[in-house]
Amino acid sequence: MSSLRRDRRHKSTVQYASRPELPKLAYRRVKGKSPGVVFLPGYGSNMNGQKAEALEEFCRSLGHSYLRFDYTGHGASEGVLAEGTIGTWKKDVLFVLDELAEGPQILVGSSIGGWLMLLAAIARPEKTAALVGISTAADYIVTSFNSLPLETRKEFEEKGEWTVPTKHSEEGVYKFSMDFLREAENHCVLQSPIPITCPVRLIHGLKDEDVPWHISMQVAERVLSPDVDVILRRHGQHRMSEKDDIKLMVYTIDDLIDKLTTLV
Repeated sequence: MSSLRRDRRHKSTVQYASRPELPKLAYRRVKGKSPGVVFLPGYGSNMNGQKAEALEEFCRSLGHSYLRFDYTGHGASEGVLAEGTIGTWKKDVLFVLDELAEGPQILVGSSIGGWLMLLAAIARPEKTAALVGISTAADYIVTSFNSLPLETRKEFEEKGEWTVPTKHSEEGVYKFSMDFLREAENHCVLQSPIPITCPVRLIHGLKDEDVPWHISMQVAERVLSPDVDVILRRHGQHRMSEKDDIKLMVYTIDDLIDKLTTLV
């Protein structure tokens, strides 16, 4: 029990960042050395998941700074999930990089966070030291909708929303409005070379039923960086929250920190 109590005392506390005319963002921060690590959660998820928690413990033990936060409409942040867009959440990430994070960061993006991580790296190359994508969902909402049969697409368009069955939400479905999908098209990155030159690591499970692993391969083929590794886990699922998945994520970041700090 005493060790549990000690851990709780060490855990970062939730803070709120105010933004003019925009919802407040909830975040937790651990101060430390550079490069820092910033965690970008998945759609409908929050900053208290297993991966986010494990990363805090790891960064603390290494003495590196760490920042995790909730997007608008997620977790403890203000706003309504259904009103959010890829553009909304990209703005959130850029605000965090500009206002809350000091110096260059290793961005760790899970699922849709992997897409947002790419968008942030394109917009803020000077703040991006390296990228680690976990089950990266670049463009995936758009490409998977567009690959539905025409008739099915028409039905959803008439209804005004697309319902996607999922194991990850209480209702058993995610609902995306047509406006959400149209807005998301503006942020697609896979149709052309991706102007990112920092080190990129992409971890994906072959058993991912939500986002196929070949998305990570497409990202790897399109980024301009000469330093790109894809790591496929044979039994890995979408969440990547098994003990060994988390170990792999931590080793990967540890290796990048080594690389980035010995370059200097």
